[in-house]
Amino acid sequence: MFFQWFDSAPRRVLAAVAAICVAMLAFGLYLQHGPAQLEPCPMCIVQRYALILVAVVAAVGAALKGRGAHLASGGLLVLFAGFGAFVAARQSWLQWYPPEIASCGRDFYGMIETFPLKRAIPMIFRGSGDCTKIDWTFLGGSIANWSFVWFTIFTVVGLVLVLRQWRRRDPRGGSQAVMA
Repeated sequence: MFFQWFDSAPRRVLAAVAAICVAMLAFGLYLQHGPAQLEPCPMCIVQRYALILVAVVAAVGAALKGRGAHLASGGLLVLFAGFGAFVAARQSWLQWYPPEIASCGRDFYGMIETFPLKRAIPMIFRGSGDCTKIDWTFLGGSIANWSFVWFTIFTVVGLVLVLRQWRRRDPRGGSQAVMA
C-alpha cells in the first residue's frame, strides 16, 4: 500500500519531496528568466523562499537516518509547507477577488532596502497590484493556484510522515529500528 512507503522508506519520501521542490524552483526560474520573462511579485518571492526551506528540510531529512530525524523533518515540512500554502492561498484569493484599487507595489528587494524590516514584512504580505495579476496559467490554474496545490501536498506528506514515524515507536518507551 502507498502508506507503507512512509514506514519502509521515509528517506525516499523526503528525497522525492526535495526533488519535486528543486524542479519547481527550476521551472520558476525558467519562467522568470526564459522566454516568458515573468517578474515575480512579493508574494511569489515569499513562496519561493518557503519552497527553498521545504527543499532543504526534505534533503537534510533524506540524508539523515533515524526516526528522530524523520520526525523532525516531517514536522518542519508541515510548518514550512503550511506557511507556503497560506501565502499561495492568499495570493490566489487576491487573484480571484482583486481589490478595487490595485496599485503596483515595489519588488521584494526594493522594500527590504528602502524600509526597516518591521515595515517591509507587512508590506510583503499586503499584496500589491502585481500579486493580483495572472501572467501564466496551466490547466486553468495560475502559478499561485499550483503552488497552493503542491504546498498542500507537501504538508500532507509531512503530516503522514510524522504520524507514521510516531506510530512506529516502541510501546515500552524505546523506538523501533527504522529501515531507510
